[in-house]
Amino acid sequence: MTRIPARVATILCTAALAVTGLTAATAEGRPDLTLTVESNTKPEFVSGGDVLLRVEHGDRVHVRANGRDVTGSFTPQPDGSLLGVVSGLREGRNTITATASRGGHASLRVVNHPRSGPVFSGQQQRPFFCQTEVFGLAPAQQPLCEAPTVVTYAYRTTGGRFAPLANPADRPADLATATVEGRAVPYVVRVETGVIDRAVYQLAALHDGTDPSPVKPETGWNGRLVYNFGGGCNSGYRQGGGTAGVVDNLFLSQGYAVASSSLNVLDNNCSPIISAEAAMMVKEHFLETYGPARHTIGWGGSGGAIQQYDIADAYPGILDGIIPGVSFPDPLTTMGPVTDCGLLNAFFAKGGFTPEQQRVVSGYNSYNTCLSWQATFLSRATATGSCDPIIPVEIRWDEATNPDGLRCGAAEQWVNQLGRDPRNGFVRAVLDNAGVQYGLAALEDGTITAAQFAALNSGVGGYDYAGRPIATRTTADPRGLSAAYAADLVNSAGLGLRYTPIIDQRTYLDLVTPGADIHTAEMSYIMRDRLSRANGTHANQVIIESAPDPAQTAAAARYQLDAMDRWLTAIGDDGSRRDKARKVIANKPADLADGCYVSATERITEPLTYPSGGRCGQLYPIAANPRLVAGANLSMTTAKCRLQRLDFDDYPVTFTDEEKALLRKAFPTGVCDYSRKGVSERDPRGPWQTY
Repeated sequence: MTRIPARVATILCTAALAVTGLTAATAEGRPDLTLTVESNTKPEFVSGGDVLLRVEHGDRVHVRANGRDVTGSFTPQPDGSLLGVVSGLREGRNTITATASRGGHASLRVVNHPRSGPVFSGQQQRPFFCQTEVFGLAPAQQPLCEAPTVVTYAYRTTGGRFAPLANPADRPADLATATVEGRAVPYVVRVETGVIDRAVYQLAALHDGTDPSPVKPETGWNGRLVYNFGGGCNSGYRQGGGTAGVVDNLFLSQGYAVASSSLNVLDNNCSPIISAEAAMMVKEHFLETYGPARHTIGWGGSGGAIQQYDIADAYPGILDGIIPGVSFPDPLTTMGPVTDCGLLNAFFAKGGFTPEQQRVVSGYNSYNTCLSWQATFLSRATATGSCDPIIPVEIRWDEATNPDGLRCGAAEQWVNQLGRDPRNGFVRAVLDNAGVQYGLAALEDGTITAAQFAALNSGVGGYDYAGRPIATRTTADPRGLSAAYAADLVNSAGLGLRYTPIIDQRTYLDLVTPGADIHTAEMSYIMRDRLSRANGTHANQVIIESAPDPAQTAAAARYQLDAMDRWLTAIGDDGSRRDKARKVIANKPADLADGCYVSATERITEPLTYPSGGRCGQLYPIAANPRLVAGANLSMTTAKCRLQRLDFDDYPVTFTDEEKALLRKAFPTGVCDYSRKGVSERDPRGPWQTY
């Protein structure tokens, strides 16, 4: 984690400036001169033409960028180091050097990328419709959608709301105060809105009346950054009409800064890789504006949780700790139950199954979850069913009239990883239900009959490449699957998540009324199982369950934010030689453990397991989903199963000849064998992949 200098209340003494350079340290026996990037995890991925650098362990230091003297950009810090933003970097490779009067020398290669991107996510989508005006920015032009940055101000009223503030120097009569590390400060908020990586970004932090500085922190900032991620899952081709939000009292009232961008909302962009890039670039800009952060905490639910889990695993270091809410592991895993529910809904509409039988086949606590999946997200598996209104109808795909038109399925966001199927132009398919025995557990426990099982599996069908229902099963492209696993699009949990602190914020929505919600609780345990399988432990993940009662939700959020901050602070202060994973586990706060909220004032701590048990299991029973009922492993990493011969002796029932014929038709090449790894299932290539 990035170390932040100690807070100072006075202007740094300029006597440290020497005629021939700057003094970075004065202690005898110091180590060699060092030059490090503070604004990005990777020096090869900086962007926007500038970079925040720190120089340590040198006397009367000179710093040069591509031979140009930039020593004047640096300011001495209380810890003896020098800190400064070097601007004017050229695109591509840049060489930064630091030399000290006593012969010390350090050199650093920095690779600068355009502010508009891309950095590592690959070729950008076109067309790309701009939506800057939604945010109050100037109109912009495709494909970069650039617009001048705008800074506005707001304040928190004593009545508990945010109001615009035209002049940040004003102090309205109803101005509230915030408490930052024990100090009361005026609750005035600076909000910056601009465009980075073609996304509209926003930054919010308390404002002390001075312009933000990377070398002299704002007095109202506690040195921590919360990065907020938004939900959904859809194709892009547009900038997006909102971020996940940055003006949030939970964070700002305690001095946290908050950042987000429109491409960190998964409903604007269902690519965790593009989201990782946008978050990295926006965070870099924040650090170059406000200075080094002690740590960055991920926040957000649903699709926002997907981004946190996936970014922490595939691009570790962007987020130091994550608090995913109502989580899913990744988009590909989530789309399995979504499309399963679409097929089950259509089949059950024909009759022949009681409501309870339908529920047990689905695995959920309420069958309404399947109905909700169809109403909300099934369209994301179709060619044009989820096209945003901003995308003109005349440019959309139509097999007969516009076969080369724009496709709006969520899979469009993964084209740089998966490639296109040359037969139809669609992104290589990764959804599959060949061999899936729907309702297997329901058959085994006697909930459905042999006749119902045979009818269900012979009649449920699948989807074609355009998301249209077909009589046969859905078939994935093995090349697409291999690419998905290699890219960690099926979250392995074995890369950065191995050493990432996780507080899984499980607001329990399985039985919310009226209807039921898509955010079912088994998903938290799917990720837990992946952590255990990949790393031999899930000790770095804590699951805390709570009811969707506003008071409980607020209490849980306050506690989880505080606990994560204490956890990360302890890790940052740990100077031992333990590796990252051991430090994470060793420094988990003693009061932070699995459990659940009984009320806003009572939290139980007890181990949470799948299947559920204990008092929390009684309050918040954990169910399954269609794939788990069909026999999939809890980790659900198998997108396309390997097949084994259909053997009627494997079932606890006796099928008639007619039923056997139906099942042979349903499973002409066999049924799923979940004791083996799936087709094309493999380990990811590693973290920080580029495309």
